Amino acid sequence: MLGGMLVRYRYRIDPTPSQRQALARAFGCARVIYNDALAERQRAFAAGEKLSDSEVQRRVVTLAKKSPERPWLAEVASVALVQACQDARRAYRNWFDSRSGRRKGRRIGQPRFRTKHGRQSIRLTRNGFALHGAKLYAAKIGDLRVRWSRALPSVPSSVTVIREPDGRCYASFVVGRDPTPLPPIARTAGIDLGLASFAVVAGSDGTVEAVANPRYLRTAQRRLARAQRTLSRKQKGSANRAKARMRVATVHRKVRDRRADHHHKLALRLIRENQVVAVEDLCVAGLGRTRLAKSVHDAGWATFVRLLEDKAAQHGRRVVRIGRWEPTSQLCSACRHRDGPKPLGIRAWACPACGVVQDRDANAARNILVAAGLAETQNACGGSVSPGQPLAVASEAGTRRGAA
Repeated sequence: MLGGMLVRYRYRIDPTPSQRQALARAFGCARVIYNDALAERQRAFAAGEKLSDSEVQRRVVTLAKKSPERPWLAEVASVALVQACQDARRAYRNWFDSRSGRRKGRRIGQPRFRTKHGRQSIRLTRNGFALHGAKLYAAKIGDLRVRWSRALPSVPSSVTVIREPDGRCYASFVVGRDPTPLPPIARTAGIDLGLASFAVVAGSDGTVEAVANPRYLRTAQRRLARAQRTLSRKQKGSANRAKARMRVATVHRKVRDRRADHHHKLALRLIRENQVVAVEDLCVAGLGRTRLAKSVHDAGWATFVRLLEDKAAQHGRRVVRIGRWEPTSQLCSACRHRDGPKPLGIRAWACPACGVVQDRDANAARNILVAAGLAETQNACGGSVSPGQPLAVASEAGTRRGAA
């Protein structure tokens, strides 16, 4: 029985050589079905033909199995092929919903065809897998050995078997999990994300904490460059080139795992220490097109904020996003005087109204706390600014703060 929240639990699996071959066959067949479903929908759309989901599935799965060109589709569990067809349907529907405005968020592009290189996966529903004790049974693959690092909270509804570019395989279960609320506390915090420091946390108790930016990709850049130079010297199609490609993928995987570990631990600590956390809604996609693109993507702000929201929902806390146009770097957090935008090179400044020397990031974190309505401060005339009142008057146009 599913719990209150749907989450994913991921575990490392160790397939045998024969199971790796069966998985490779399943990955390839699922990729072919996905691409065929996309191509069929694109053909029907260009011709003005309306196709139902069941008709697309009949053409690319049922009829394709009986065709002389693709009899090998019958060697793979049908549930993996059906789910690949469903994935193509969902990708196409998300694209249309994004174009029509029914899908929230930034507009997404047309679905692309899957390739045989990179990450491979198949998705199995309940009629395609089962848990046989400590092993995972996958249809037409066999019992896979799973490294159980933690117990599943409930019976999984589906599982995705993944093979990463570095050769490692994983099983990702979709399970239901009940919330585990933490005891309520009085402390709230505002977080200013940046590059000089990954995050500056200003608490409602007056404390300010600067979390260093680990820069995992920059740290591994020399090892990555060495591995990529070795890869470029290998002959295309050779076994040595395949090994060199795996070494490059291993460096990327270690960077990704270290970044994810840092994000998870920091997000959980902030959720445990604060009842409400306020963050700025940065346009990471826009900042990723600037000269700071590599540093912005290395920091991973969007993933960190998503983890904050997920852990807040799990533990009964709240995350508040303030608008990216709030002038958090232009206002003095002590007297509320606004003296305009400042270049990114200015990391500290003295307020011309009250004379208080403000650190740029700490001042922005305090202003984020006020903008979210979680703190009370004084304005330039000595009057109080109540929680929830905007930082600047409506006639003043906010200027987007920089990445640092």
